[in-house]
Amino acid sequence: MYEQFYGLNEAPFSLTPDTSFVYRHAGHQEAVNDLLSGLAAGEGFLAVIAEVGSGKTLLCRKLLSLLSDDWASAYLPNPLLTPTELYRGIAKELGIDVGRQDSLQHLQQMIFERLVSVHKAGGKTIVLIDEAQAMSQSSLEAMRLLSNLETEKEKLLQVVFFAQPEFKKRLAQHALRQLRQRITFVCQLKPIERNEIQGYLSHRMATAGYNGPSLFSNAAIRKIYRNSAGRPRLVNILAHKSLLAAYGKGGLRVSGRQVNAAVADTFSVHSGSLMNIAYTRFWLGLLSSLVLTFVTALILRGKP
Repeated sequence: MYEQFYGLNEAPFSLTPDTSFVYRHAGHQEAVNDLLSGLAAGEGFLAVIAEVGSGKTLLCRKLLSLLSDDWASAYLPNPLLTPTELYRGIAKELGIDVGRQDSLQHLQQMIFERLVSVHKAGGKTIVLIDEAQAMSQSSLEAMRLLSNLETEKEKLLQVVFFAQPEFKKRLAQHALRQLRQRITFVCQLKPIERNEIQGYLSHRMATAGYNGPSLFSNAAIRKIYRNSAGRPRLVNILAHKSLLAAYGKGGLRVSGRQVNAAVADTFSVHSGSLMNIAYTRFWLGLLSSLVLTFVTALILRGKP
């Protein structure tokens, strides 16, 4: 579409989680640092919690790329698995030759032998599960049981859950209290801040091959942030549609009006319906302050 017109080698705002497009905004870098610290400390279970479209999958793949060669890893993008399917998926990711008829117990034994082998070689093993909030209770319990495979001094397996906020509610269930107690490390993946949006847009454009002045006006940047709440997926959708609108008019710069058109064309967000998180917090904070002031005034007036 507009790639050739703007001198791009590829689409800059694709929703595909390509790690070459990773922009280290403050929230992303903080999550990466927290995860690396937790893994270095030997934590058995870690969790990353973030809203839809915040970049959990991209963070997951970035973490995989940062692990050294002595790590054996298993990445499960689809959590809708029975315990047996879960173990089979982990076993395959760890390079274990499994058969269709292998029982749950046999799969667990093979995984244990693989973990011991990696440990004896001086390595570590990690399992990363994306969209963990969709896992069944039985599969979550199976992961807890798998984590029991450890030596007398250290764990043989570390697990990182990447999930939406609903995951916390799942863990609050009484039946999952044992797993809940084992997740000792939880970090939040925060959205992109207002002062980082321009850098994010410029980074993705440059990665796609663009070499020139910013295509997004200040008004366009403000509107993209306001209507995306800093969530990367929505930023990408609005930026892509805005560029498409500018290209349709032969424009060399994206205006606020073109972002408005992109917002109106996007089902998941449109002006007046999606409340920016930052603005929501501001107004709630202001309202709380006014209520507190009003109540204090009433109390003082009632005193002699």
